[in-house]
Amino acid sequence: MNEERTPSAQAPRAAIHRTPIVSERVRRIDGSFAFLPHRFLREGFFVSLTPDEFRLYALLVLAADRNGMSFYHYDSICALLEVPLEVYVAARNALIRKDLIAFDGTRFQVLSLPDRPVSDPSPALRTPEDFEAHDPATIRCTLRNAFPAASIPKRIER
Repeated sequence: MNEERTPSAQAPRAAIHRTPIVSERVRRIDGSFAFLPHRFLREGFFVSLTPDEFRLYALLVLAADRNGMSFYHYDSICALLEVPLEVYVAARNALIRKDLIAFDGTRFQVLSLPDRPVSDPSPALRTPEDFEAHDPATIRCTLRNAFPAASIPKRIER
């Protein structure tokens, strides 16, 4: 006899084991103040950052003292992150706009998280250059015109 399983008849979910896998290697705070609060992931701060912004933020968190202060010079930051100065400046300014760091020209402070993430609104596309650089449809059209149709794979529908 085939019985149809109802939600109540399904097997209970397995318990999550929170014990460490390698108990002798549990992380501890040993002389460092670096941490990211769980809110950073849970409340959308992580997804609100570009990869360059997150890399700079993580570096500043790792370098910060108990007050969130860091004294790295932009040359050192660019070298560690392997980014050009323009990328550093854009990431730094975005983190300031997003209220995650403060900067006085020589020192950084990683700030406590604001109430909610601040996202940069997408700028309006107005010029042909804006569309060529940021509009997926224009970019696809440009590629179709530049290459034979056989060389561009069809989009996979999800």
